[in-house]
Amino acid sequence: MANTDAAAAAETTPQSTEDFEALLNESLGDDEGFEGRVLRGVVVNVDGDFAIVDVGLKSEGRVPLKEFMSPGSDEKLVAGDEVDVYVERYEDRDGLVRLSREKARREEAWVGLEKAFEKGERVNGVIFGRVKGGFIVDLDGAVAFLPGSQVDIRPVRDVQPLMGMPQPFQILKMDPQRNNIVVSRRAVLEETRTEARSELISSLQEGQVLEGVVKNITDYGAFVDLGGVDGLLHVTDIAWKRINHPSEALSIGETVKVQIIRFNAETQRISLGMKQLEADPWDGVEAKYPVGTKFTGRVTNITDYGAFVELEPGVEGLVHVSEMSWTKKNVHPGKIVSTSQEVEVMVLDVDPDKRRISLGLKQCAANPWEDFVVKFPVGAEVEGEVKNITEFGLFIGLDGEIDGMAHLSDLSWDKSGEEALADYTKGDMVKAKVLDVDVDKERVSLGIKQLGDDPVEGAMDGLKKGAVVTCTVTQTNDGGVEVKVNDALLGFIRKSDLSRDRSEQRPDRFAAGEKVDAKITQIDKSGRKLSLSIKALEVEEEKKAMQEYGSSDSGASLGDILGAALKEKQAQEAADTEEEKPAKKAAAKKKTAKEDDDAADAAAEEAEAE
Repeated sequence: MANTDAAAAAETTPQSTEDFEALLNESLGDDEGFEGRVLRGVVVNVDGDFAIVDVGLKSEGRVPLKEFMSPGSDEKLVAGDEVDVYVERYEDRDGLVRLSREKARREEAWVGLEKAFEKGERVNGVIFGRVKGGFIVDLDGAVAFLPGSQVDIRPVRDVQPLMGMPQPFQILKMDPQRNNIVVSRRAVLEETRTEARSELISSLQEGQVLEGVVKNITDYGAFVDLGGVDGLLHVTDIAWKRINHPSEALSIGETVKVQIIRFNAETQRISLGMKQLEADPWDGVEAKYPVGTKFTGRVTNITDYGAFVELEPGVEGLVHVSEMSWTKKNVHPGKIVSTSQEVEVMVLDVDPDKRRISLGLKQCAANPWEDFVVKFPVGAEVEGEVKNITEFGLFIGLDGEIDGMAHLSDLSWDKSGEEALADYTKGDMVKAKVLDVDVDKERVSLGIKQLGDDPVEGAMDGLKKGAVVTCTVTQTNDGGVEVKVNDALLGFIRKSDLSRDRSEQRPDRFAAGEKVDAKITQIDKSGRKLSLSIKALEVEEEKKAMQEYGSSDSGASLGDILGAALKEKQAQEAADTEEEKPAKKAAAKKKTAKEDDDAADAAAEEAEAE
């Protein structure tokens, strides 16, 4: 009996073990077969940075919460939510099932992306990162690469407004083995643009007002998307006021209202304007800014030739460099005013057709030239520093920061201009007399020699045209003889005026220091010179002799008349002082010798002829 029971037990034990294993497998199933598969589970609990998910296996799995977060989404996970997860490992060393939401999303996304790639359909994604050469795009779980050249139709400097914003992309390449996806935003834009361009362009016309979005900003303007076609909004057409850079008034992604200024259907180029939608501030500008009135404005720009001053937004006037200061000449405008400075200006001229306003800065200050002529009238004595020395005179600094000029002809009575100029150096303090003040031309003429009396002025008093004077020869040249009268005045006797006899009109007949009598033919007071003539004196003496001693008609011969005149002249020479006789005798002797030489030459010529 006992053996029978033992045998029965031995037979039932293996059968019971197999049944237990079968029942266990039936209850739990073959869990290891779920590895690498996507299962749908329920969030049991959210613990810290992990979510506990039950997928129906013998144990639950933990998934990091960050895997449930997708770019551009801020939804929170709570207990009871159903999610798809990827079973990475049936049981890890802690006895837990290792799950991944990220891989589940990737598996799901790849299936849909492959279908879209085969059909050439667009897919939605979010740019969420930047890498070398481009950007990273999240395609609903799958990570794709967006090359920089495929971001937009035109180069985009600032991609920040496109980050985190859901938008369509076109898949260019898929490689499942390398888990590599390349997408393009530019292809979508070009396709969309082509579709909308023809429809939009057919309805465009100049003067039309549209709304657009600023796509890109450059130094010269902004490109505005009008809904499939782009137009250029030039920087000068953004606003009536001066704008140095479009970014001062616009930003990428901003919606703006624009007007079509020009449209070329052939080239499909569109020029846009924003300021045209506002009133032109130049309308009625003549009435608002009459000539001669003063206004306060802001310096907006400085150039080499002047400064632009904004009177109101959109209305600017130019202060030319010549109208900036009464006294500062040849100075860059940037040394007188600065950008953004508030200045008071006067309207000098308004040209609404050319949209120009001429302004003056110096006119709002007292004119130092007018003050100077009141304080220092002509003839007044002034003192100043030699600021500059030029080939034509001295520039002297005077009161009111103005300069006066002393011409080299007004430096000295005795010295020539170049000689007198050498007596001065820059920085010398000198005194001068005001000769003339021209307020309009902003000039002050000064004279240094006028501080003293003219030594020639006294010597010239009493001299009249036609008077006979005794001169001292100072120099001879081919044109005549230079002489000095009264030891002060300079005179000149031309070659043709040296003698009545043409053969005697030779400058070499005279020597320096010789005294001669001559008749004054011209007085040049400004040039301080006399013109004289010996010939005129000889003619006058002959006329007197004819009057005093008769004429040939009365029976007297010309020899008798001249002889009588000669005797009278000899008697007059005898009455001269002993000091004058040697010079006159020397001249007479020289003249007699010359006459003898001429007679000898004539005799020789006559003999040769015979």
